[in-house]
Amino acid sequence: MVYYFTSSVADTPAVIYVGKDKFENADLRACQFHADNLSSAHVYLRLKPGQEWDQLPAGLVEDCAQLTKANSIEGNKKDNVTVIYTPWSNLLKNASMATGQVSFKDQKKTRTVLVPTRLNATVNRLMKTRTVASVDGLFADKEKHLSELRAKAREKAKEARKEEERLMKERREEKYKREHAYEDLMNDEGGGVGKRSNQDGWDDDDFM
Repeated sequence: MVYYFTSSVADTPAVIYVGKDKFENADLRACQFHADNLSSAHVYLRLKPGQEWDQLPAGLVEDCAQLTKANSIEGNKKDNVTVIYTPWSNLLKNASMATGQVSFKDQKKTRTVLVPTRLNATVNRLMKTRTVASVDGLFADKEKHLSELRAKAREKAKEARKEEERLMKERREEKYKREHAYEDLMNDEGGGVGKRSNQDGWDDDDFM
């Protein structure tokens, strides 16, 4: 099962979710929070388009950290719990790691926040927004998002092709103008070798 929560401390509501059972999240939109050196549920914050994981509002980080502490059996009873967060893409997974073990591809792409004590007002506010869904629902949501990304990528590629075709046409036209500039100039001057008429209407070639 997956528990969903809504945080409203920022300008726009944010989605936070926690897996009750072991599941592979694989959500590139998410930022993961977990208690350092303590067993805890992994809390995920759904990032909005264009939102940077390391520039989150302080209140939103605190909501996620409080939820992480509350979902750690040991950490919930302790003060001064350190919570680490990082983008999902920075998580390192391999077959030798124990269930729930966390490691990172790049340690520099992590941030820590100290949770001095549990704030019941914060946890209770979040708990009132909780909804429950199956893991299948999470996967379906992820697939929907990936499908939207693929559609956007196809549209972007289509626009890129149209722009490339436009530029190629523009270059062909410029090349044609350069190659035929002399001919156009001569045509504008009456053909270059053509006959000129005098003021009386006689052709110059008529006078020998």
